Amino acid sequence: MSDGVLKDFLDEATVRMKKSVEATRNEFATVRTGRASPHLLDRIDVDYYGTRTPLRQLAQISATEARLLTITPYDKNSIRAIEKAILESDVGLNPSNDGTVIRLQIPELTEERRRELVKIVHGIAEQGRVGVRNIRRDVMHDLRELKSEGEVGSDEEHRAENELQKLTDAHIGEIDAALAGKEEEIMEV
Repeated sequence: MSDGVLKDFLDEATVRMKKSVEATRNEFATVRTGRASPHLLDRIDVDYYGTRTPLRQLAQISATEARLLTITPYDKNSIRAIEKAILESDVGLNPSNDGTVIRLQIPELTEERRRELVKIVHGIAEQGRVGVRNIRRDVMHDLRELKSEGEVGSDEEHRAENELQKLTDAHIGEIDAALAGKEEEIMEV
């Protein structure tokens, strides 16, 4: 019975850690690099008839060129609201429209701005690592409770803790690999 319980704890930890890694990757995608990516606009919400609505739900966003994003609203009347939301956001881009399509020109990044973005990405990675470590801490606590209640033996608990540490190291390694890739993408001229 105890092996099944320990396996359940480790399986739950794996699922939670994967979610943490995926959330970190999604955050990386929202950081601007020198290339146009529709993910840059994922965090933008538009005031659409009094309701905060994600931009993705109001328009088709595509990277038509290496340094150009085009936004084609499903409702042509929402162009002004979309432009306003982009200007008020932290993406630092100026929209221009021709009445049907909004264009966002992605400027070349300066060396200073690239270094700032690398610092931001490192912060996002650290948040991801902390999330994975917090999951490990919670599961370790649960394993120690099982041992103190006598449901598992000391050896079984120790094996489960070692397995949990391996899971933690693997997921932190995934975050570090994603960080290295994003850092290289940002510094690429």
